[in-house]
Amino acid sequence: MPDRPRRPRLRRALLAALVTFAVAVPVSGAARPEAVPAPAPTVTGPLRDASPAALEERYAVSRSDIRAAGRAAEAHGDLKRADSLRGMAAAGRQFLSFDGRDGGRSVEVVGELSSARRIAVLVPGAGVGLDAYWRLRRDARALHRELGGGGAVIVWLGYRSPATISPAALTTGRADKAAPGLRALVDEVRAVRPAARISLLCHSYGSVICARAAPGTAADALVLYGSPGVAVEDARSLRTGARVWAGRGGDDWIAHVPHVRVRVPFVATVGFGTDPVVEEFGAEVFDAGDGGHSDYLLRGSRSLTSLARIVAGAEPLGASR
Repeated sequence: MPDRPRRPRLRRALLAALVTFAVAVPVSGAARPEAVPAPAPTVTGPLRDASPAALEERYAVSRSDIRAAGRAAEAHGDLKRADSLRGMAAAGRQFLSFDGRDGGRSVEVVGELSSARRIAVLVPGAGVGLDAYWRLRRDARALHRELGGGGAVIVWLGYRSPATISPAALTTGRADKAAPGLRALVDEVRAVRPAARISLLCHSYGSVICARAAPGTAADALVLYGSPGVAVEDARSLRTGARVWAGRGGDDWIAHVPHVRVRVPFVATVGFGTDPVVEEFGAEVFDAGDGGHSDYLLRGSRSLTSLARIVAGAEPLGASR
């Protein structure tokens, strides 16, 4: 009797591993930085004015809030957090908002928002936060440099990202809570820069957030890269008028994540379904080069070139439907 196909068996094995992991791994805050105290930030309200003077006033308020959080972190004995916050509060940094509580939330602008014609909103994935914020800053600066004149990058760290290896990284719970804030930011940016082209660049778990924020979004492009899936079966289900792109680096481990969704009784629905880069999902696929999961915005990479071209409204490298 011939051997049965190995692919179904492999798929079942991967699914079993996914479910076992989701159930067995404890939800622990011991290794997470949420417990670092910080004062409540200044209430600034929605962004309503993108003039240079209004933005500078807002940036100054956030700089003061970051410095206050840094003092609290130092008094708490968390020197790593305090050092990171000192860098974030440096002269010339431009934060539209900052809140150091519960792991931290921030929205930083790289470039001149008041005159930007092309705006990228970076939505990071799991395992990011204030303690290693320099990585987000590095990526934003690389993209801003690639965009050239008339471009601005907004780094949206608007949620408590799950640990990379955690049950929270396998469900939509954090994304469901984060999506309204992302949608509100895009609406505010559209209101103050109505003629600008706005693109959501959504990495890893951030692509799940973007999918939740997609219906009715004011963004022109929705870019899913390094994505584990976005908890919908196809691009049409995103219910968005934005152009949907997807890409994955050749050495990205996310390719080996099972693209399934399964209901675990009394726990949650685990997994994110269809791989956004496969044809049946229906996104336009771009060349993301040969990099790994954290390499999409590295200087000189093909993925950075492709992402910058999408933000600019041009065709990326290797574009295909």
